[in-house]
Order: sequence, then C-alpha cells, then structure tokens
Amino acid sequence: MQEVVRRYWNGVWGRLRRRDVWLVRQTRWTVVARAGDTETGKVPRWEFETEPEAVHMVERLLRADTAGQWRE
Repeated sequence: MQEVVRRYWNGVWGRLRRRDVWLVRQTRWTVVARAGDTETGKVPRWEFETEPEAVHMVERLLRADTAGQWRE
C-alpha cells in the first residue's frame, strides 16, 4: 500500500510547463517527479531507504529552475 506523504506542483497549467513532485512511502520511500501532463509527461522515480534521503531529493527537485512557484 502506498501513502502520499507530500505533493507539490509548480502552479503552472499546461501540458509542457506543469511540474509535479510526490513524496510517497511504501516499504521504502519513493520520490516521483512528473514533467508535463498525465498523458504525455515524463515520470522519473527514485527510491530511498530513509525519509531524510527522500526529502533531500524532493528539496533538490524543488530548487531546480522551473517556471512558476512550488505549492504544497
């Protein structure tokens, strides 16, 4: 069973510029980052053993230079 612990989006609507980042906990922590919309977007995933490692990746993704402002 997956639990979405936190979810962020950059506040930009549109297929090409929207960005989403999820912090998901299963038995391991998973960070999911989507670029674009649900149909055509790219969805890389990273898995971590601990929450601090996963949160560090989320912070790196949120610091990336993207359009809009991140919202939780």
